[in-house]
Amino acid sequence: MILLTAGVLTMSKDALAEAGCYFDELNKLRALEPDVSQKTSELKEDCKDFLDKIVQFLKIVGGLMELVDELANETEREKLKALGTRNLLKFVAKQREAQQQQLQVLIVEKMMQLERYRIEYETLSKVELEQNEFINQYILQM
Repeated sequence: MILLTAGVLTMSKDALAEAGCYFDELNKLRALEPDVSQKTSELKEDCKDFLDKIVQFLKIVGGLMELVDELANETEREKLKALGTRNLLKFVAKQREAQQQQLQVLIVEKMMQLERYRIEYETLSKVELEQNEFINQYILQM
């Protein structure tokens, strides 16, 4: 009787297979062949692994992008700081140049004043000499 049941079961499995229905390892009725079902499960697992790897990759790329953005911001800050320093140095150089020009003008003014004082001194020295001579002559005549 068991043989007959196995034979009937085999015949019914063949008839079901022709109709596109199959029994799996747990004897559940399936619409897919066991090989196709197994490959589908494997593909599903492979896709899940691939998706997990993509998520991990995206996390790594996101971290890398944050790091690159942070470095870009720091580079921009340093660039602005360098530009500020360079502008400050230019300003200081121009300020010193202007101060030097002011000092040169002051030197020229002082030199002109010195020359006027020298000429005035010479003139006053001559006047003093003349007056001393006049006084001496006046004293001698008296």
